[in-house]
Amino acid sequence: MEQKTYVFAGASSYIAQAAAVLLTAQGHRVIGLTTKDTLSGYTEAYTVTDYNPGSYPAIEGAIHGLAYFPGSINLKPFNRLSTADFTTDFAVSALGAAGFVQAYLPNLKAAGNASVVFISTVAMGTGMPFHASVAMAKGALEGLTRSLAAELAPHVRVNCVAPSLTETPLAAKLLGSPEKKTAAQLRNPLKKVGTPEEVAQPIAFLLQDNSAWITGQVLNTDGGMGSLRLL
Repeated sequence: MEQKTYVFAGASSYIAQAAAVLLTAQGHRVIGLTTKDTLSGYTEAYTVTDYNPGSYPAIEGAIHGLAYFPGSINLKPFNRLSTADFTTDFAVSALGAAGFVQAYLPNLKAAGNASVVFISTVAMGTGMPFHASVAMAKGALEGLTRSLAAELAPHVRVNCVAPSLTETPLAAKLLGSPEKKTAAQLRNPLKKVGTPEEVAQPIAFLLQDNSAWITGQVLNTDGGMGSLRLL
């Protein structure tokens, strides 16, 4: 099997680390970019100050896939959201993703056939209270997904994974007690909260050649929450 190179921004995410484990187990090189101190599961790692354009390190050679994980769960009543809230969420989720791809676009083109994966949320396609800022930011990200998929075809595919609530530290406030976790499970058609590994699987799939006929798509990885209503 040909060894390929993948670069993850927001590499300390539990989902990112789970995806890195899947890819490195297949012999691929996975480079993690993080603002945190420690990472596991990566071939190489770089510390960055933030995920703004200009903060990304130079990487030599072809890159076969990018995955952008930074995001937030900034849940507030609409009347309590400030301009700074909207601006910060948009900068992290959408502007950061755009800058990430711009930074490594020459490397992607050098690969000949490459893939980009963004991470959205079920709340973008399904209206949920208190998600106005997050949903707006991820809506921009899904728009970016489709625009880039069209512009970069046929040599770079661009897709997005949209999970529902997943058991990670980012969601700790929403799952911080047995009662909260049970309530979250009951809201989901599959009656469970997703795991990082369950979200990592479709990310790894979309990055690799066995998804070569897929681009411009938002893949709901949400236990059916975005499309099903059970009686």
